[in-house]
Amino acid sequence: MLDKLNDNLQKTLHKGQVKLSRPAGCSSVSLYLFDPNVLEGPLSHDEAQAVVAAPAYWSFCWASGQVLAQYIIDHPEHVANKTVIDFGSGSGIVAIAAALSGAKAVYACDIDQDALDAVAVNAHANNVHLNTCRNLDDIEEEIDLVTAADVLYDKDNYSLLDLFVTRSKRTILADSRVRHLPSENYQLTQTVQARTWPDLNEFEEFNQVRIYQSLS
Repeated sequence: MLDKLNDNLQKTLHKGQVKLSRPAGCSSVSLYLFDPNVLEGPLSHDEAQAVVAAPAYWSFCWASGQVLAQYIIDHPEHVANKTVIDFGSGSGIVAIAAALSGAKAVYACDIDQDALDAVAVNAHANNVHLNTCRNLDDIEEEIDLVTAADVLYDKDNYSLLDLFVTRSKRTILADSRVRHLPSENYQLTQTVQARTWPDLNEFEEFNQVRIYQSLS
């Protein structure tokens, strides 16, 4: 499966490879992520265009994912013996954190099959079992908790906020892009400083991660 991750990454970066590492913001989880040491000089024009058009989101562990995963590890009572859906799972760090913290069942949900490939490899690296799916509608059982990190990058996704609270008993979100959620169903829990891993040198404003919980 590791070869599969490298093949998926090389769709956009022909020399791209993954390496097992522990993100600084949640060091208890190991992930196969992009290895920046394989790059020799700047990207070619074609590679830069390909990265912009179809980035391998799963090959980076974004700041919000690290913060939300660490929050769950610090507060296992939110997931213990519960059915958890991690929406927009990416590398799978939040889903893995939920499994490590005693969740009864965890679903990693992502529309990107490459991300689900990464979830499978990363779950194995952490000795946990995760279910995978591409859509919330694929899950028929009762959902106790939805987690999601950085899924509000597009205003078209704002409708997810109300969807989550109708599909689950509780929702916990982490976001570094939206200062005030366009929904009255959530409250700000805390703000944490973190950086994407490997570091992309993003604007400082994107390193401020806010955790929100549903009011229900």
